[in-house]
Amino acid sequence: MDPWLLAFLVSGASGLMTALGSSVVLIGWQPSQRHTNILLGFAAGVMLAAAFFSLIVPALEIAGDLYGNGIVPPLMAVTGILAGAILIALIDKTVPHEHFIKGAEGPINSRLSRLWLFIIAITIHNIPEGLAVGITAAGEDWDATVAIASGIGLQNVPEGLAVSLALLALNYSRFKAFLIGALTGLVEPLGGLLGGIFVGLTEWLLPWGLLLSAGAMIYVISHEIIPETHREGEHSKASGGLMVGLVIMLFLDVWLG
Repeated sequence: MDPWLLAFLVSGASGLMTALGSSVVLIGWQPSQRHTNILLGFAAGVMLAAAFFSLIVPALEIAGDLYGNGIVPPLMAVTGILAGAILIALIDKTVPHEHFIKGAEGPINSRLSRLWLFIIAITIHNIPEGLAVGITAAGEDWDATVAIASGIGLQNVPEGLAVSLALLALNYSRFKAFLIGALTGLVEPLGGLLGGIFVGLTEWLLPWGLLLSAGAMIYVISHEIIPETHREGEHSKASGGLMVGLVIMLFLDVWLG
């Protein structure tokens, strides 16, 4: 199977887990803000562990195989991680969007509805996740692919729920909230496809792709997810969720990878 096609399919499967989280609103259960913060903290922990153990560590190993164990691999890590963070930060600053709790960011655009601003924010958030899964899949390391796809899929469940709950708060019907929340997961296979094409060009791009994805994910965690879970005064519970998510992803990475 072509690497780009594998990247698209695996990241698509991971993105479908967003629909599972969104489907909770269809049954009428609406978790409290405390529970939502815990779940989003869990998602942040999974992403954080995935960034380090499923992206940065494999990138360093591949760079070591390509360039030896000198100064080149750590320099690549520093450059790639910072470049990924800067890239997603520039997108964050130049594209108008709105977070569920933090509010509007980027240039003001009164022509866009709040719904579209939310969707743009989710797109910015999900691109690094899709890239991470797609690039790993395109590298044809099946164990690592299963580990990171499982982890990203797992954290997509609370994200999908959070999106649909926010839409309910905007007076959307339960079905529309579910449908829109589920559709936001489609960003990930597109990111996966881009990652697969990127890596498929040449082998030496693989560690760079992993590092760029890791930097972008770490920025999203620090800039978006953690601040949103801490704004309602549930710091300790959200942090507890983060720790649980981190150790579960670490377990999956060691066990499956």
